[in-house]
Amino acid sequence: MTAFSDFPAPKDFPNYMHNTKMREYLTLYADRIGFKAYVKLNHELINCEQNDDYEGTGRWRLTVRDILRNCVFHDVFDGVMVCTGNYSKPLMPELKNQSIFKGLVLHSHEFKHANGFEGKRVVVVGIGNSGADIGVELSNVCKNVYLSTRDGSWIASRSGPMGQPFDTFLLRRSLYSMYKLLPYGLSCWALEKYLHIRFDHKLYALKPKHRVLSQHIVINDELPKKIMTGLAHIKPDIQEFTENGVIFRGETHETTCDAVIYATGYEISYPFISQTLLSVNKSDFNLYKHIFSPHLTHPQTLAFIGCIVPFGALAPVAELQSRYFALLMANKLQTPHKKQMLSDIKHRKAWVKKYFPDCEKFALHVHYVEYMEEMARIIGVKPKLFKYFFTDPKLWCHLYFGPCVPYQYRLNGPNKWSNAREAILTVNDRIKAPFKTRHE
Repeated sequence: MTAFSDFPAPKDFPNYMHNTKMREYLTLYADRIGFKAYVKLNHELINCEQNDDYEGTGRWRLTVRDILRNCVFHDVFDGVMVCTGNYSKPLMPELKNQSIFKGLVLHSHEFKHANGFEGKRVVVVGIGNSGADIGVELSNVCKNVYLSTRDGSWIASRSGPMGQPFDTFLLRRSLYSMYKLLPYGLSCWALEKYLHIRFDHKLYALKPKHRVLSQHIVINDELPKKIMTGLAHIKPDIQEFTENGVIFRGETHETTCDAVIYATGYEISYPFISQTLLSVNKSDFNLYKHIFSPHLTHPQTLAFIGCIVPFGALAPVAELQSRYFALLMANKLQTPHKKQMLSDIKHRKAWVKKYFPDCEKFALHVHYVEYMEEMARIIGVKPKLFKYFFTDPKLWCHLYFGPCVPYQYRLNGPNKWSNAREAILTVNDRIKAPFKTRHE
């Protein structure tokens, strides 16, 4: 599900890749397409501004520091893709009396491993994917681990029905069509019932007030076990710090701890782009399809890639965004008029406000299948389901009832891939292959 649309991962790679395997996969892809020749390492982008002839050409002037040579130079480009995402500037809250705390305070961005935390008492603030992962890892070596959460969270396992990867079960056109047809409350109820089969979220003090489709689901296999065995403790948000610990909301006694780790997310940050040119405050960072600013004279020449939070893998989403940008730069497509782009942004904001409790916090969230289909339609690569229903029923069944794999967007249209059909039909073989480690 994380693969690029014309490059399935090797069969022996696990379905959920460790970061070392993901790096290996990216390196294999880079080698195949000859990407490394175009990479300039040890170069820092200092400034990105409109060139003198921008109004006529849409070109951008970059100011770059060559770190090894310790020199600064300028270069002009027809288009710029900003691919640093939205996880680069940690969001660090300042809670009451935090300055008097004698222990260690850090952000999850700085956490690499549990070494050095042996025997310590640690509070992890936030229970998103990072907070849950860190809490689980620390519970293997720490004396006490407290997971502090204001709202709670819905937790899913990587292992879905019959042991299949959870996302291959959840991200299907058939399920998405059902979700669109059913009332929102009923869709949430069905998924919540499924998640409760594994463990009762209320019993484990994790059940949030919001519905399951109104927040990013946390994927963690170990957290319920850690709570059940007393290695992790769920707590409310921190009311205030003391010299040697914290006081949680609703409690009067101090909980002693040696360290507090904030897993509190990130701010959108592009320090090389002037705020006068483009505001990146989350409340008004409004991009057409999460890619282009409609307020620029030539919006198609500055693309923000991967500045989005999908209910699914990010790599295929970023790839479709990049393909859209490439077709625009090749003059094979055009962006809509400013009025249309603003209208699209308005509708998206209304959708976020309707379904998410904190519309600013979840401003970048999208439903994976819906967004992928929308982008595929724009660039002309959406699978022709009606046609395949009559001409290729086997393929149609895989497209509609099978996992929504990225290869579906190489069947037709620009840059189609001749092996796309085979990659779709054999995806279940690749899902099963890593499990076949014992030969009978």
